[in-house]
Amino acid sequence: MVNIKLARTGTKHEPSYRFVVLDRRKPTNGAVIETLGYYDPKPKEPKIDVKEERVLYWLGLGAQPTDSVRNLLKRHGTWQKYVAARDAK
Repeated sequence: MVNIKLARTGTKHEPSYRFVVLDRRKPTNGAVIETLGYYDPKPKEPKIDVKEERVLYWLGLGAQPTDSVRNLLKRHGTWQKYVAARDAK
């Protein structure tokens, strides 16, 4: 089973995060299957850049997002597209 998690990058006091797909049993900084985008919380308008097509692909395969990732995907609008596609089936 795979998860979509946030992997922390950046320096001290300047965090940024990557959306990564990895095996549920591996640590967040372990071997990454695929990087799906990034999240930068520092600006006044936090930046969320997501490869939407790939996120929907992994969610369709059954990847489980963490709560933080799910909230960020909702803010980006990708989660609503996934739910609409899932309910249409």
